[in-house]
Amino acid sequence: MKKSTKNIMIDLKSINKEWTLFLDRDGVINHEGKDRYINTWDQFIFYEKVPEAFAVLSEKFKRIIIVTNQRGVGRGITKESDLQVIHENMQAEIVKQNGRIDKIYFCTDVEDDSPRRKPNPGMGLQAMKDFPEIDLSRSLIVGNRLTDMDFGRNLGIHTVYLTTTHPETDLNHPSIDAVFPTLHAFALSLP
Repeated sequence: MKKSTKNIMIDLKSINKEWTLFLDRDGVINHEGKDRYINTWDQFIFYEKVPEAFAVLSEKFKRIIIVTNQRGVGRGITKESDLQVIHENMQAEIVKQNGRIDKIYFCTDVEDDSPRRKPNPGMGLQAMKDFPEIDLSRSLIVGNRLTDMDFGRNLGIHTVYLTTTHPETDLNHPSIDAVFPTLHAFALSLP
C-alpha cells in the first residue's frame, strides 16, 4: 500500500448532528468474501469493533445510510431473501450496541452503467428523496473502493477511504479526502 501524504480535505471537527453518513457494506462493516459474495448470514463477519463504532457514529450523525452494490443477487448467486436476512441480523447486532442504521439501499443490477450502481449516484439520490433534509455539503461516504469515492464525487459529498482491502490503491487519488484503517478508527477520530 502506498503511504498517503495527502492532506485531509475534510475538517472532521465540522461534523455534527446535521451531517449524513453514507457507508458501503462489504469491506467497511464486514469482511469481504475471498473471491466470492457474502451469500448468507453465516458468511457475514463484522470487522472488529464495528458494532461499537456504530454507537459512536449514531451520536455524531443525523442520518446513517448504507449504500451497497449487491451484484450477486442480480447474477442469481445470492438470494434476495438471504440478503434481507443479512441486513436484518446486521442491524439487530448494531442496535444491541446502541447503534443504528436509518436505511439500507442496495443495487442488484449487474450492468456497470446502471444509474443505481456505484459509482453512479442513484442510491444517494434515492436517499435524498426519502430524507429531504439531507444536505450534501454536510454528507460523506466511507468506503473501501475507488468506486465508493467516485460515488461520493458524483453525488457531491466528502469521501473517506478505508484501507481494509485493496492495498494497491493510490491513497493520493483525487477522489479520496481522508484515509483511515478501519471504520472504528474513523469513528474515534470524530469530535
